[in-house]
Amino acid sequence: MTIRKAVFPVAGLGTRFLPATKANPKEMLPIVDKPLIQYAVEEAVAAGITDMIFVTGRSKRAIEDHFDKAYELESELERRGKTDMLEFVRSMLPPNINCIYIRQPEALGLGHAVLCAQPVVGNEPFAVLLADDLLVGEPPVMRQMVDTYNYYRCSVLGVQNVPREETRSYGIVESKTLTDRVEGVQRIVEKPHPDQAPSTLAVVGRYVLTPRIFHHLARVGRGAGGEIQLTDGIAALLAEEQVLAYRYDGKRYDCGSKLGYLEATVDMGLRHPEVAEGFAEVLRQRVQAVATTDALAMPDGVDIDFEPPGLTLGARPADLA
Repeated sequence: MTIRKAVFPVAGLGTRFLPATKANPKEMLPIVDKPLIQYAVEEAVAAGITDMIFVTGRSKRAIEDHFDKAYELESELERRGKTDMLEFVRSMLPPNINCIYIRQPEALGLGHAVLCAQPVVGNEPFAVLLADDLLVGEPPVMRQMVDTYNYYRCSVLGVQNVPREETRSYGIVESKTLTDRVEGVQRIVEKPHPDQAPSTLAVVGRYVLTPRIFHHLARVGRGAGGEIQLTDGIAALLAEEQVLAYRYDGKRYDCGSKLGYLEATVDMGLRHPEVAEGFAEVLRQRVQAVATTDALAMPDGVDIDFEPPGLTLGARPADLA
């Protein structure tokens, strides 16, 4: 079966971005001019997925409104003759895409959020995308993972190496190399202490899973943090099926953290066709000012003496392509 459905767990409270997320979902935080959730949906669309299943919670109506038809906005754009913007708004999602919304009644973890999607997913393999992990690759990362699933016909986890001291923030896999990018998972552990982590290969926010995962999620019970962990369900699945770890080709931005969010904003701003040149010039001027004067007051203890990658002092914006 082809991968037609993707699950987006978007019920989290986004506490690390308060107060910005007090009334606005973290998935709606913009990177330049698109919210995080739209980047994730576009990645799924590029993988051939047509059914977008959003597992939501309270105060998440903005996500539904974002992907809904905006009659008043379209009418106003048409009245003002802004045809380019009107076409952009109308074509934000291809016409064959279905958006489905399911409420997660309790905040019981990622595994529970995925389990909430079972009535819609049914007995099909499906993708899971976490919107606060912005992954940029060519081809898009989910496309790479769907291709891997189509070849091996088993669950696939997107992975990358992380510093050992950060293993306590991820599901960590122990695996055996099959190809340059594909490894057979032998064990998976949720947020282990660095001294107990079986490796530094961490699962990031991309999964392709067989429907058998639902059987295990319904039975594993609560794990770390008193929540139903997707990692625990995958660990149980390993006893029945092969699970692969896929070292994706691309760049990950952890937009669940302030620093990762700022990094994504800078990098995507330098790629944006409308603002790239002007933004590069602004960055060049700021770095020049920090390097040569005290024009930018820095907090006590912060010393900036560097040239960001790809941003050479004195370079013209055209040099940054």
